[in-house]
Amino acid sequence: MKEFEMLIQNYEPMIYKIMKTLNVYQRKEEFYQTGLIALWEAYQKFDAYKGSFSTFAYSYIRGRMLRDLQRNIRDEERNVYPKEEFWSMIEDDDADPLMQANGNILALCNECHLTKLQRKWVEYTCIHMLSVREIAEVEGVSISAVKRWKKEAKEKLRISLLSKA
Repeated sequence: MKEFEMLIQNYEPMIYKIMKTLNVYQRKEEFYQTGLIALWEAYQKFDAYKGSFSTFAYSYIRGRMLRDLQRNIRDEERNVYPKEEFWSMIEDDDADPLMQANGNILALCNECHLTKLQRKWVEYTCIHMLSVREIAEVEGVSISAVKRWKKEAKEKLRISLLSKA
């Protein structure tokens, strides 16, 4: 590991020089780390028969930083990250859509003249997303009783909705 630490000392100015030539002004620490990783990989892959290490390391580090710059640009183009002021300016018209849905569902139950048990089925199914078995467990009744509530409620709702259409 001492050998690589010496390599870092020798090639650190090269990493900073590449960052400067590529106009890296944001995320400098991230690109410095990219440079160190690229230096390590260049050190691992270097073949002395193909040329000098400094030339190989320069092109390897520069290529890795260019790839990361292109990736960052592509991500910024594809993704929009609004500033904090944007979120404070938005008014919340639909503060709680579940409450609005509850109101609409309960109003529909009133229009259809559902019984208390049929309303329970609608509420548990549409608002709480429970299955027939879960409703039976919560209410302490048989599954067939809940199925009966379901059948009767669906029929009344169907008739009411068809009459409106």
